[in-house]
Amino acid sequence: MAERLAIDGGEPIRKRPFPSRAEGFGEAELAQLTEVIRSGHLFRVGGAKTAALEEKFARLLGVKHALAVTSGTAALHTAIGAVNPDPGDEIITTPATDMGTIIGIIYQNAIPVFADVTPGGYHLDPESVRAQLTPRTRAIIVVHLWGMAADMDAFLEIGREHGIAVIEDCAQAYLTTYRGRLAGTMGELGCFSMQQSKHLTCGDGGLVVTDRDDLAARARLFADKGWDRSTGGRGHLFLGMNYRITELQSAVALAQLDKLERIVSRRRALGDRLTAAISGIPGLYPPADSASSGNTYWFYPVRVVEEEFGMSRDRFVEALNAEGAPAWVWLDGKPLYAYEALRDQVTFGSSHHPFDSPYVSRRVEYPPGLCPNAEQTLKELVTLTVHEFYTEQDVDDMAAAIHKIAEAARK
Repeated sequence: MAERLAIDGGEPIRKRPFPSRAEGFGEAELAQLTEVIRSGHLFRVGGAKTAALEEKFARLLGVKHALAVTSGTAALHTAIGAVNPDPGDEIITTPATDMGTIIGIIYQNAIPVFADVTPGGYHLDPESVRAQLTPRTRAIIVVHLWGMAADMDAFLEIGREHGIAVIEDCAQAYLTTYRGRLAGTMGELGCFSMQQSKHLTCGDGGLVVTDRDDLAARARLFADKGWDRSTGGRGHLFLGMNYRITELQSAVALAQLDKLERIVSRRRALGDRLTAAISGIPGLYPPADSASSGNTYWFYPVRVVEEEFGMSRDRFVEALNAEGAPAWVWLDGKPLYAYEALRDQVTFGSSHHPFDSPYVSRRVEYPPGLCPNAEQTLKELVTLTVHEFYTEQDVDDMAAAIHKIAEAARK
């Protein structure tokens, strides 16, 4: 007889809280911050910490250029600004992503075009991307979700064939590898987030990397109001943003960067442990382990297929939380285009700009069913936490809770 679930009044598997990441900040961050405060120079221009962060991150990834900005959203906007689309140009991306992937597209007066993900998967389907190509396609933003890499060779081939830029959204994919190459180093530009939940964090911040001198130069100008500071005077070469990160943010990020490889190594070990422990449960699909996917486990996604598992996704989430193991539904279980801002094209004032701009060449809308694979995956998706401060026992408790629920669902 199956053990009674905690949600039904039984004893939970776990009664003490799981570890938080709060202990990840300490003396190293304080030392870096103290140096900035004592210097009296908190502005990035002329400061030492931001320049050091950019140089060290570029060296870690093996790229020529890195630019630190205020957020992952700012990093993606800066990358799009560097590509410099014309108004009405189209940029293809996935609907299984954060709004930060989309904001820069719209603010540059371009049109987001959504391609579907692979069946039962999380990443863009190259064939769906090909089906969305038009003469107005200017770029593809490939999002590496959950610490796992997308099929970059296919997207790089599309980019070469059609002369369009490939931008990598690596907000969740620090040191993730694809066939021996690091995420962010394969396309024209790579973008990273330093928001609180990411592998590398300073509360909020972003990084843009590239090997192309021209894109690096334009990105740096775009993030600094189009201001060419090399002249010694004040001049604005084109319309840009103010995405200048502060020395305080960079100081924290610099201390965190020293820990990044250890963070990733620990997450890989724990994530693989959980994958091994729960693989084979009917109707529950964990991610591939790091040996086969280069996974660095931002969070830990599992799909719950109700017809096979014997329990709905939402009931599984409630049951897992009752057992003491945190779980939640990412993006509220719906694709990005189902949110009002995109669904109803709520943008600038009373207009629907750029969707109703005279520069567009076709009407783009986002009806239900636009990307059926993504919609299905998001209906099945559950998010779990695995991070560097978990112990093996924490992972084993999580696995025990999952097995307990699975057994009850079968019964």
